[in-house]
Amino acid sequence: MDTDNRTDAENEALLFHSTGRPGKIEITPTKPLTTQRELSLAYSPGVAVPCLEIEKDPNTAYDYTSRGNIVAVISNGTAVLGLGNIGALASKPVMEGKAVLFKRFADVDGIDLEVDTQDVDAFVNSVRYLGPSFGGINLEDIKAPECFIIEQRLKELLDIPVFHDDQHGTAIISAAGLINAMHLTGRDLKTTKLVVNGAGAASIAGVELLKAMGMPHNNIIICDTRGVVYQGREQGMNQWKSAHAAVTDRRTLAEALEGADVFFGLSAKGAVTKDMVKSMAANPIIFAMANPDPEITPEDVASVRDDAIMATGRSDYPNQVNNVLGFPYIFRGALDVRASEINQDMKIAAAHALAELAREDVPDEVDAAYSGRRLKFGRDYIIPAPFDPRLIVHVSAAVAQAAMDTGVARKRIEDMDAYRAELSARLDPTAASLQNILDRIRKSNKRVVFAEGEEEKTIRAALSFQAGGYGHAILIGREDRIKRKIEDMGIAGAETLEIQNAKVSAFNEKYIEFLYKRLQRKGAMHRDCQRMVNQDRNIFAACMVAMGDADGMVTGLTRSFGVAADDVTRVIDCKPNELLMAVTMVISRGRTIFIADTNVHELPEPAQLADITCQTAAVARAFGHEPRVALLSFSNFGNPMREKALRIREAVDILDTRELDFEYDGEMSADVAMDPEVQRLYPFCRLSGPANVLVMPALHSANISYKLLQRFAGGSVIGPMLMGLEKPAQIVQMGASVTDIVNAAAIAAHEATIA
Repeated sequence: MDTDNRTDAENEALLFHSTGRPGKIEITPTKPLTTQRELSLAYSPGVAVPCLEIEKDPNTAYDYTSRGNIVAVISNGTAVLGLGNIGALASKPVMEGKAVLFKRFADVDGIDLEVDTQDVDAFVNSVRYLGPSFGGINLEDIKAPECFIIEQRLKELLDIPVFHDDQHGTAIISAAGLINAMHLTGRDLKTTKLVVNGAGAASIAGVELLKAMGMPHNNIIICDTRGVVYQGREQGMNQWKSAHAAVTDRRTLAEALEGADVFFGLSAKGAVTKDMVKSMAANPIIFAMANPDPEITPEDVASVRDDAIMATGRSDYPNQVNNVLGFPYIFRGALDVRASEINQDMKIAAAHALAELAREDVPDEVDAAYSGRRLKFGRDYIIPAPFDPRLIVHVSAAVAQAAMDTGVARKRIEDMDAYRAELSARLDPTAASLQNILDRIRKSNKRVVFAEGEEEKTIRAALSFQAGGYGHAILIGREDRIKRKIEDMGIAGAETLEIQNAKVSAFNEKYIEFLYKRLQRKGAMHRDCQRMVNQDRNIFAACMVAMGDADGMVTGLTRSFGVAADDVTRVIDCKPNELLMAVTMVISRGRTIFIADTNVHELPEPAQLADITCQTAAVARAFGHEPRVALLSFSNFGNPMREKALRIREAVDILDTRELDFEYDGEMSADVAMDPEVQRLYPFCRLSGPANVLVMPALHSANISYKLLQRFAGGSVIGPMLMGLEKPAQIVQMGASVTDIVNAAAIAAHEATIA
């Protein structure tokens, strides 16, 4: 392409692929190679040991190599996107992109292989002999009908999953959308009439899948460029079309669409007219999936029908049929049970899992990825959004279960709940850290108050908390407003949430007297306490917890941490001999660290630093980590010794007088605390390895550190977690996500459980 004639978008795409290291993928080792010993284990002579074990038992390849997490993305470039037959090498950017999607969405390592042949036999022979290298084969962008032959022969020759995504990916996603569209229009698969335009790989696979799901053969008409594929037709036929030829006297697409319930388009721009749409049955379901331009646009459909449900293959319209909703998670589930194939039951399981997920409340993290557009199940949302973090759990677990149920799994998953937790942790590092806490609070059913109950995020968080079985959620707010908001949000299940209106609650008099007794010698009049209980939801929620009418509370969405903390501490005291403090857990690059105090003490004194150390070590233990505490400074063990570093040294001296059962040391800089190589320069250092608890010398350094790690290093954060109160109360950051609020509520419930 002439440089001068490129559009800005085209230049941007080229720049994206060429900037820095060219391309989109690289290989990163999973084992350290920093010493001679590590090198001898990774390669010669140590590598001979696993080689011999695999020779004795080939199944151990999954234990000693990465085979169980590698999928080959293979193409010959004969049907690339909307570009056609551009050849193997030119297809490489697409195959690299597919490998990136495997990693980003399901933590599967994809390796792209471009096979430079259009000969079916040569292609099959090239791939079959590569089988031992991979856990699965994803065929991509191979033209029909060769793709059918190649996939079938490779499935027969290999004992690992072989999956042509252009066929089955589109089939699975469109089937999921159809399940929900039929649900919304009151249709049944056995009586629904479908017309498919296009007789290529995706169309044939889609029809086969729907038939396997229960749609009768006689209810489906396929059309190609010559019109209806009917029994007795001779021109332009092949064995795959013939298998689905209809018994009908209709001969054109227009005739086929008269009275049809559903249209699936996998053909070309403009193939469907407004008149064709007009002729369809009431509440027509129209999936115009041609790329880049659909068979008919949603605008054209809307101009003649106001009762249609519409889907396309484009991201700028609602209900995008996007294959990324399928292949990463299908392979994830198949790999995890070492499936020998991806069969029809596994595909059906994936379709149903996708359909069911679309009916659930959508996390606000997903809305944020779509410029804050509120997504909820309905005519404009029948297919999950690609950035929904729950996809890996829902789809992969369903596929793995179907593989086990149908006997193609060579490894069984005995505990599916633990497997779902493991799936969640693959993409969300905080999930694994929270899992023990979530498991524990499920058994205790603690009552947690959500103080800002009229906020949409709070309502969603309370529902998610309660629906997840983590405890009983209580919303504070005006009942009529909360119920109206729930109705506007259109989410199911929220009507079961308990609501307490602070102004008219039966608890008010009890709480007013309790608060007055606490504050009467701190400048508060009785009427001040009455106003606070009636009007301040944080005060009311804290009173519920203090008086035993709830087990914990969460707030902070609409008020700063300091303001919310002041409200809570008016009602709830600190534990004896403990400080009010905040701990933030940061997970970055596979490591977990606890940072304190991130939100309360501006410049803690030595005794306070010692208390912060002990309390933070206890938090680390509660999350399953053995604490190694570094009290940080700019100084390393007296070098340089400045007045500002003396506080840290004195804190260590105080800790030395206590009988502690965890490692600690200081004063030290962050690199000494975190880097074993630098740590070796100080052989007297008491830490046996990198610190996982960092006690900061001041509030500004603690707060800046965790926010930098979160934003710049891509760290995942839990907290700040408020510690030291007699009764559990957690304060989220302003603008927190629904997930953040749920996590805070879970931590409050956990505190109540172990109290």
